[in-house]
Amino acid sequence: MFGAPIRRKEDPRLVTGGGRYLDDLGHDALAAAFVRSPHAHARIVDIDASEAIEVEGVVGIYVHEDLPGRVGEPLPLLIPHPTLTHGRTGYALAKDEVNHVGEPIVMVVATDRYIAEDACQRIRVTYDTLPVVVGIEAARSGELLVHDDVPDNVAAHMLQEVGDVDAAMAAAPHTLTLDLDIERSACMPMEGKGVYARWDRDRDELRMYSSTQTSTGVRAAVAAKLGLPLAKVECIAPDVGGGFGVKIVHPWPEEVLVPWAAILLGRPVKWAEDRREHFISAAHERGQLQQVTVGFDDEGHLLALDVKLWHDNGAYTPYGIIVPIITSTQLLGPYKPGTYRCEFWSLYTNTVLVTPYRGAGRPQGCFAMERTMDAIADELGLDRAEVRSRNFILPAEMPWDHGLLFQDGRPLKYDSGDFPASLAKLKQLVGWDDFADYRRQAEAEGRKVGLGIGCYVEGTGVGPYEGGHIQIETSGRVNVSTGLTSQGQGHETVFAQIVAQELGVRMEDVFVTTGDTRKMAYAVGTFASRAAVMSGSAIALAARNVRAKALRIAADALEVSPEDLEIVEGTVRVKGAPATSMSLGTVSVLSNPLRYAFDEAAQAATQFAGTFDPDKPPVADDEEPGLEGKDFYSPTQATFANGMHAAIVETDPVTAEIRILRYCVIHDCGTMINPMIVEGQVHGGVAQGVGGALYERMAYDESGQLLNASFMDFLMPYASEVPTIEADHLETPSPLNPLGIKGAGEAGCIPVSAVIASAIEDAEGFPITRMPISPYDLWELRRRHADGEIPSLHRLSRTSSKEPTA
Repeated sequence: MFGAPIRRKEDPRLVTGGGRYLDDLGHDALAAAFVRSPHAHARIVDIDASEAIEVEGVVGIYVHEDLPGRVGEPLPLLIPHPTLTHGRTGYALAKDEVNHVGEPIVMVVATDRYIAEDACQRIRVTYDTLPVVVGIEAARSGELLVHDDVPDNVAAHMLQEVGDVDAAMAAAPHTLTLDLDIERSACMPMEGKGVYARWDRDRDELRMYSSTQTSTGVRAAVAAKLGLPLAKVECIAPDVGGGFGVKIVHPWPEEVLVPWAAILLGRPVKWAEDRREHFISAAHERGQLQQVTVGFDDEGHLLALDVKLWHDNGAYTPYGIIVPIITSTQLLGPYKPGTYRCEFWSLYTNTVLVTPYRGAGRPQGCFAMERTMDAIADELGLDRAEVRSRNFILPAEMPWDHGLLFQDGRPLKYDSGDFPASLAKLKQLVGWDDFADYRRQAEAEGRKVGLGIGCYVEGTGVGPYEGGHIQIETSGRVNVSTGLTSQGQGHETVFAQIVAQELGVRMEDVFVTTGDTRKMAYAVGTFASRAAVMSGSAIALAARNVRAKALRIAADALEVSPEDLEIVEGTVRVKGAPATSMSLGTVSVLSNPLRYAFDEAAQAATQFAGTFDPDKPPVADDEEPGLEGKDFYSPTQATFANGMHAAIVETDPVTAEIRILRYCVIHDCGTMINPMIVEGQVHGGVAQGVGGALYERMAYDESGQLLNASFMDFLMPYASEVPTIEADHLETPSPLNPLGIKGAGEAGCIPVSAVIASAIEDAEGFPITRMPISPYDLWELRRRHADGEIPSLHRLSRTSSKEPTA
């Protein structure tokens, strides 16, 4: 089963309407709604709820002053860092001041959401507006401040350096400086955030459901905020309609307030985020200015790389500075930089806070590095693929230690990869060496086409740990649980494949549960392409423990050595004599010595069944009843997946519309559990990458108002805009875990902006330094190029491809 392209087990239920998402729950619950700030920066002078109190069906109205103890304290800063010297977080309900449009100020609880929203509209909040900081340029000028106690709006300043960059740069035969810009965007999950909470007064227990990527994290955070024993809080992630990073943040204000209200009122309470709320009060990402200075020799070898980043972290930093740290370390991709220095400033603005979004800083870093490689090729008149090849880390040099600290505080050390082999596959797939002929044909037809390329390395499977638990019932059913959550990745399938392989059972007998703290209390969460590496490895180790126990028990019963046994399709049998066998269900019966025979199968485990040695205790000192096992996997470092993409685009000579004709991917995530699911992850990532490259941007005006906070105005690609993706894979197993796997979830979106920029640049003949790019942006660049404001490329056209498929 391991490595087979098996169809996803979860899909029949989901596509036939059997899914149970957050808003499918709690139809009898009270509903919460929020008054949110219409201003980007203001003091709260007064809140008048007198008219709202009169609305029939209103149960409670709450402001910050109503929040007791730790509920009223600032939300936690989840990932502190020594360089995050001025970390700031908001309150569950704003206290005294708001710092972005959409910040919650008042919570209304009513008998239904319609009544709660009506009551919100009757609440009058008086504001004293304050100066607004929007955009990185305004933030780094320091003329206006988001937080009065944060000088120059700098939340964090970090520097990492390997080697003497200044000396290497001064000695380099060639140097270039590039100024690059990636604009702010955001993920748009099918279902937004949501919380549903029930309080059991008789047992003093809280059960909550959250559309989250970390049910154990939410559980711990809510228990701490509400002053409850951890054992008295349960958190369950139902079907989660997309996460992409925004749901790894915890606790969101609503995750504290809804359970608090449920306890206070003694009734179930629910809140489900609407789409406008998601735009203005969830999280964004991507916004970054980048300056790259590179030194290189006549052959294009990197000698020195000096990078400066200015990161827009929004109004608060609840998730720390993970995004710019990842950019600063993952920017290097598959290359040896010679010497390297990266310095970044993480800056406050009066806009929605920034947290990881699929790719988490890597798209920005890849854009910086790949634009640099293209610029070197242009400067020297060399083939772009050849310049990359000359700078690759080679397979014989693995593991490769860059001398930097990664986002997990551990060394940035690549575990495996074969970059030259990946490039060779990509060139063959896209027809790199034939593109010049195709370009000439297109030009004869009056068409402009270009070929782009982008390479990346992605740190995946970061720690600290995940666990797996496996239980085999007397029926032969195999129950598997792990603490991280699922948002559509196919966990039910891939984890079942691992168990089927390790235990020798049928896929249809394996049932997987994720994201339920009742089943697995210790877990970290689903992010950073870590599920297969972390939980997959833990589940494999747990399965091996269960297998060993099953063989021991069966060996005693069959009077053979455990080494003489094998497990095939759920049956333990003697090698070479398969008729001498017993089912795993029977083994499960024997694993649990019973006093009572509650069914026919259980009779075999009772004290008079004659199946036990009278000289041994029914349960050995080092054993536990039941055929089950648990294990945890905790790695010393991250694994590093990698890939390379190429695209052929056509730019309309009149309208400047951009059409992707072909999109090719080579991907290496180590040993693949399920190639079909890996390919699906790549496809989904590329689709999001296309959105980030050509359509999606958060447009703020100077007063901090988000101008496109709806799907009428925020552009996303339709299926018609996402190209058919041609993919191939390379498998270089990781030596760090028992399965040789590396993560795959974020990979597809990482290089897309770099690839599309490279292709448009190749088609147009002038530099592309800012993404996303719209037809108007391209039209304006053409005008500026014609006026001499933008220089022409002088790279010789040495690359090209086969006739693209429609």
